[in-house]
Amino acid sequence: MSEGTRAILHEAMEQHTVSVAKAGILASLHARTSILASANPIDSRYNPRKTVVENIQLPPTLLSRFDLIYLILDHPNIERDRRLANHLVGLYYETPTVVTPRIPQILLKDYIAYARDTIVPELSDLATQTLISGYLEMRRLGHSQRSGTGTISATPRQLESLIRLSEGLAKMRLSTEVTRNDVHEAL
Repeated sequence: MSEGTRAILHEAMEQHTVSVAKAGILASLHARTSILASANPIDSRYNPRKTVVENIQLPPTLLSRFDLIYLILDHPNIERDRRLANHLVGLYYETPTVVTPRIPQILLKDYIAYARDTIVPELSDLATQTLISGYLEMRRLGHSQRSGTGTISATPRQLESLIRLSEGLAKMRLSTEVTRNDVHEAL
């Protein structure tokens, strides 16, 4: 990733603005949005002997701004590879094979809209205590494992992420209270 791209991501994620220069006009636009990003490892293969930071070569200051980071590793599996190949090849037939979703799309859309608009969960006392102790444990682990090789210690930004994730889990249950189980799932 180029330095310019990193600077743009930092601006969008930290100041919630995006600067655009077009035809001699410079504009700064508000950018309060979610960011979904993907990255391939260096040398196109994940090296388990390296940290996440070393594998994707993004600075910890940028990585720490993401609420969630998932590693998706591609291990060869003949049955899974066959299903994927059949699905991809099936997309090119005149009548592609379509998987029927378990929940109708309109129901899921309405459920999410209802949860977003009406449910405002609050942290219970037990959830609050669990968040604090989990955050302190993350800080302790980050400090004890730090060796200068890119270990990301938990920051207040991660605590805010944990709160958002816990609240989101409560919303999924249509609950107005964030429980200890929500916090454990977020941690």
